[in-house]
Amino acid sequence: MAWRGSHYVVACTLAAGGLLWAAHEARSARRMLSARPIVVTSAYDEWSDTLRARETMSDLLARAGVTGREYVAFLSAARALDTRRLRPGLVFQVRRLRGDSVAQRLGVRTGPEVRLWITRLTGASGGGGWRETVETIPWTKTRLRASGAIQSNLYDALDGALPDSFLPGKERVALAWAIADVYDWEVDFTRDIRPGDRFEVLIERLESPDGERRFGRILAARVDVAATPSYAFYFENDVGRGGFYDAKGRSLRRAFLRAPLQYRRISSRFGGRFHPVLKGWRSHQGTDYAAAWGTPVRATADGIVTFAGREGGYGNLVEVRHANGIRTRYGHLSKFAKGLRVGQHVTQDQTVGFVGSTGLSTGPHLHYEFLVNGRATNPQRKDAGPVQAVPSKLKPMFDTLRNELLAQLEPRQAAPRTRVD
Repeated sequence: MAWRGSHYVVACTLAAGGLLWAAHEARSARRMLSARPIVVTSAYDEWSDTLRARETMSDLLARAGVTGREYVAFLSAARALDTRRLRPGLVFQVRRLRGDSVAQRLGVRTGPEVRLWITRLTGASGGGGWRETVETIPWTKTRLRASGAIQSNLYDALDGALPDSFLPGKERVALAWAIADVYDWEVDFTRDIRPGDRFEVLIERLESPDGERRFGRILAARVDVAATPSYAFYFENDVGRGGFYDAKGRSLRRAFLRAPLQYRRISSRFGGRFHPVLKGWRSHQGTDYAAAWGTPVRATADGIVTFAGREGGYGNLVEVRHANGIRTRYGHLSKFAKGLRVGQHVTQDQTVGFVGSTGLSTGPHLHYEFLVNGRATNPQRKDAGPVQAVPSKLKPMFDTLRNELLAQLEPRQAAPRTRVD
């Protein structure tokens, strides 16, 4: 049969339709191949759990479903986690597969630089059990400067001068006591500072990838003591031992500490006072430091224990003999340091007892005496001992470092505001 013109029209129409259908299917196939993968975000439940007071690790793990054999396997894998010495408040990150009764992973910060992960192994490849992974957290160091005026005490000054974005509150406390430790031999921040005296400090601040900020260390500081600047610069000698020195390269360390308590607040001064128990005025041959019951009391210098026992109105008393006819006494103690005995050599900053209220005392505090050749002397006015200096061969190195730190500590000053000879 001969083809008519209409046959050709129908054939062409069918062919064109077939091509259009094929092109549509091809585009659909390409769209299917380029589709974004499906991401499952709700396969796990994740939460934080805190180790509570008087809890053990087994209590916390039980809440995560890790009991019995799983508990034994967990302890076997967690070699970097001392489960017998965990402190209350430690926070664990827990992850569990939905529908499962046992946690799939636990994580905990065991220190500022370390995060520990313990992961449960499942399936034929894992063979059961748990695996420990130790992650090192990198912290970035930044040099920062802070300054402010002291009106009441050093911590309040720091707290008012530094926002949380600079250092969180807990780290500001650490910075305040670090400054007090630097000047432990030089400045009594409860007595020497006058309202309006200023501080300037150059520190290393550490920041984690998660945005955490913490105090690292002090590099340089300046504290005005009765409007007179007192500088401190950190310097390491040729064998790597470091310490703080003043602008002339003299060590801030002395033979005697200014106070026998690290966290201190003086409640009364050397001299006459109205005795709260005897109800009369009498000479007060020492300095009282108000502190919480049980606060460690430290020896202010190296020496030999000459007395440790009960002594009248002193209550529990420790007496230490030092060089050059100097003796120190520590009274009203609640108890003595473990193993302390007469004839024992103690070192500066070593704990000799603990604050109490024994003897003639109305509340917990420490009575501290400083005697020279048997005569009571104001410890706040006594020379704290000989001064050591940077060795002469290292002096040029110290001078260079001091000038560099001073330029960062006092960027607005064209030259040091203290003479350097």
